[in-house]
Amino acid sequence: MNWYLDVLKKYAVFSGRARRQEFWMFTLFNLIALIIVMVVDMAIGTYPLLYVVYALAVLLPTLGVTVRRLHDTGRSGWWILIDLVPLVGFIILIVFLATEGEAQANAHGPNPKLAPAY
Repeated sequence: MNWYLDVLKKYAVFSGRARRQEFWMFTLFNLIALIIVMVVDMAIGTYPLLYVVYALAVLLPTLGVTVRRLHDTGRSGWWILIDLVPLVGFIILIVFLATEGEAQANAHGPNPKLAPAY
């Protein structure tokens, strides 16, 4: 659960690097939360109101962690725009996000695996 909360604490931080574990655990918790919000929203008869509110609330943290993940692989955050290309762009982006981060410090900061945990 800390991965989810840590990303939310960095609400609109687009600099630095994010480990694969941070990105994918946030994605998993966010997907679970989206499903729960959708079910609750349907149960109380307001669908898609709560779903849209939640999705908009986590939009910036999601973009932020994605950009930081791309930074970890040595790519610019602008690569996120490749997702606008149907299917092929999505597949390329997923491959980039699943790739191991650079072991050494890069232009976006030190390796987050080597940074002390707080």
